[in-house]
Amino acid sequence: MGLFGGGEWKEAAEESEFKESDRKLVDFGGEKQIGLFKREDGYYAVSAWCSHQKTSLMHGDVTDHEIMCPLHGARFDLRSGKHLSLPAVHPIASYPVKVEDGKILIKA
Repeated sequence: MGLFGGGEWKEAAEESEFKESDRKLVDFGGEKQIGLFKREDGYYAVSAWCSHQKTSLMHGDVTDHEIMCPLHGARFDLRSGKHLSLPAVHPIASYPVKVEDGKILIKA
């Protein structure tokens, strides 16, 4: 799979779920475990797993549009999944997101 997931639009969350948190783990089954993140300019969806050692990114620090892996500090761009620092040398999957009537949909 490339940087952007194919597939169909699937309901992942409701906007009201983000009043208390800036992130949610969305499990579509199989290897489709996606981190959904709210930033000032919208929502972003990327793989929930670091490409370096398959560690969960869900507890990583987020600054602007970057998430840092809590294990070894690899950083990724939430907008594209691009790896920004070592030890990661591969991007993570990134998925399109849209909001309709308060529902957050991910194309996965």
